[in-house]
Amino acid sequence: MKNFNRRSASLGLATCLISLTSLVSCAQKTVNDKMGKTAAAASTNVNTAIQGTETATFANGCFWCTEAIFEELDGVISATSGYTDGTTPNPSYKEVCTGNTGHAEALEIVYDPKKIRFDELLEVFWETHDPTTLNRQGADVGTQYRSGIYYHNAEQKEKAERYKAELDKSGAFNNPIVTEIKAYSKFYPAEDYHQQYFELNENQNPYCKIVIRPKLDKFRKVFKDKLKH
Repeated sequence: MKNFNRRSASLGLATCLISLTSLVSCAQKTVNDKMGKTAAAASTNVNTAIQGTETATFANGCFWCTEAIFEELDGVISATSGYTDGTTPNPSYKEVCTGNTGHAEALEIVYDPKKIRFDELLEVFWETHDPTTLNRQGADVGTQYRSGIYYHNAEQKEKAERYKAELDKSGAFNNPIVTEIKAYSKFYPAEDYHQQYFELNENQNPYCKIVIRPKLDKFRKVFKDKLKH
């Protein structure tokens, strides 16, 4: 990647462009696709929809890291680690790790659009992983660690594609972005021991100290104005 200031400026530019056109696209929102959810997830979506919340689904490396980041954002109601965009129904972590199920480790984010916009979630998404490495984030290698945005409606698709194009055009990264942008299909929550993993294992697992903690510390500095108080 190039220096942080240049990348941040590019991210800001892309966000501004998205925000300007969202005044038009907001009138064209479509109903979120709720098909293919597990019973528990479907129940959650029904309840939150009544409260006027929306859902975003991202894949950007190990979900232990991404969950720790997104759940700290003001306006994010829940961040659930799980598996998306695969072919095996209700896969286990062991199955996903083989790379044979087609799933990506992902995060399903339920958020309040009155407090945080999809544009802002995209900004955090791009800034907190390397979207130019195919099927890899650092030492985590495999198709399950691919970078992806799985949109729930036409507005999310339009914003994600435009943001990606603007970042590539700006030269924010040294290499082309390989993030896949696809329609949301199914999301399976991961096993219970994966949920709030960093919070529960920070002092036990070396991965938390060596990988997640530095990433989280940087995130808190860069996005301090967007954190929960």
